[in-house]
Amino acid sequence: MSETLTLLSILGVFLLGAMSPGPSFVVVSRIAVAGERRDGLAAAVGMGAGGFIFACIAVAGLTALLLQVAWLDILLRVAGGAYLVWIGIKIWRGAKDKIEIAAGQPGRQGSSRKAFVRALLVQLANPKTAIFYGSMFAAMLPAHPPLWMLLALPPLLFCNEFGWYAIVAVTFSASRPRSLYLRAKPWIDRAAGAIVGALGARLMAEGLRAVR
Repeated sequence: MSETLTLLSILGVFLLGAMSPGPSFVVVSRIAVAGERRDGLAAAVGMGAGGFIFACIAVAGLTALLLQVAWLDILLRVAGGAYLVWIGIKIWRGAKDKIEIAAGQPGRQGSSRKAFVRALLVQLANPKTAIFYGSMFAAMLPAHPPLWMLLALPPLLFCNEFGWYAIVAVTFSASRPRSLYLRAKPWIDRAAGAIVGALGARLMAEGLRAVR
């Protein structure tokens, strides 16, 4: 397989991974539908930045350390899971909060900077993503990848993550999805909070089981 085809295959696999449902999708779609489009796009940049960081970690070979040092993996699972549970609780508790919308203007919940930071932290809170990056690199990269490929992967994977979540942000910030969300906000927020919290609890449980 040519190096270019290998690179495209890696990008395709990671794009499918980004498109799979999870807390990242829940957070970006909620930010986009409850705030302004630029908030959703800022969240998409945060997801891309998280992908960039994980790609750099995998290229540096630090993921192998995570796989070998059991206590570090356990610590990251428990801490990351606890953060997702906290996010889920915040979403649930804010389900009944109303969003004030000025005439003809979309509502906002926080700044674009906060949206970026929140999305980045959600992305980084899941050590499974780091393992996925490292595993896919180990499985799909050639034994001795050229330097240009290692340097190209992090920015390309940033584009991968950002591109998908930008589509999510633009879609959910449109008027129809926004109006649907505002009508059913309490139920949607409770469902989103429950999903994120359950994923976090599962991650914590996996980490605690590994201690035994």
